[in-house]
Amino acid sequence: MTGRAAPGPAGATDVPLRPTGLRFGYGTNGFANHRLLDALAVIADLGYHGVALTLDHDHLDPFAPGLARRVAAVHRRLAALGLATVVETGARYLLDPWHKHAPTLLHDDPARRVDFLRRAVRIGADLGAEAVSYWAGVRPPEVPAAVAWDRLVAGCATVCAEAEAAGVPLGFEPEPGMLVEDIAGWRRLRAALDAPPAFGITLDIGHCRCLEPTPVPDCVAAVADHLVNVQIDDMRRGVHEHLEFGTGEIDFPPVLRALADAGYRGLVAVELPRHSHAAPTVAAGSIEFLHAAARAAEKGGGAPRT
Repeated sequence: MTGRAAPGPAGATDVPLRPTGLRFGYGTNGFANHRLLDALAVIADLGYHGVALTLDHDHLDPFAPGLARRVAAVHRRLAALGLATVVETGARYLLDPWHKHAPTLLHDDPARRVDFLRRAVRIGADLGAEAVSYWAGVRPPEVPAAVAWDRLVAGCATVCAEAEAAGVPLGFEPEPGMLVEDIAGWRRLRAALDAPPAFGITLDIGHCRCLEPTPVPDCVAAVADHLVNVQIDDMRRGVHEHLEFGTGEIDFPPVLRALADAGYRGLVAVELPRHSHAAPTVAAGSIEFLHAAARAAEKGGGAPRT
């Protein structure tokens, strides 16, 4: 399967798209210096099939006036560009200008986080998003582990109820250093919630290399039945740093083969939140790398390196 040719910058060579059947996207948190509509246009022009849209102060702020009108405008633009979307909720200072990611579901007063996540679900429904992704947060040192866990379960139950009512899948992301940082932690949380239908998993491929005990393709296979969202980036063992493809340790063709074999049909979105300074160039190099990795996956070859 080769699909259509990917449009690119002037003079670029068309590249057969997604031979594995995978759909590649790009995270708008890697376009933080662009206006959102401009970022969407660049991402579409490069041949991506979708975006992982991080709600943030400059990218569809869920707390600014005129939300319904702005969501409708983004929805129209996504449709015009032929872009699918997932909604991401990892904005750093949207809720608190002084403290990164605060408050989380683990804080003494998580009300603003809960409100944000419920808004994200409703925005996801209005955008026709394939999933809404979120995470636990880092446990505040003054909060006992058992208390933090109870708060997480309670907060997730509220968000799940909102998602089920809206018909939007949730992708809970294990994040290194957070209360739930690995697949085992996600399984424990899902069990504590009585396995709600809306509660899936967001799998960051880099995180698997960073800290999971099994090879990355095995991680994909282990959660295949619950996989609703995939983030992709390179990474090194034991170091939580999102790297451009070919600069870390991940062998990507087997990972893409595992995703295809799992029957995954959601977005596989590039997650490079610290590369906004060179977003168009990095995004162009990323899609080229992923196309090459997908072709190698079809042939059973090894990783393309740079």
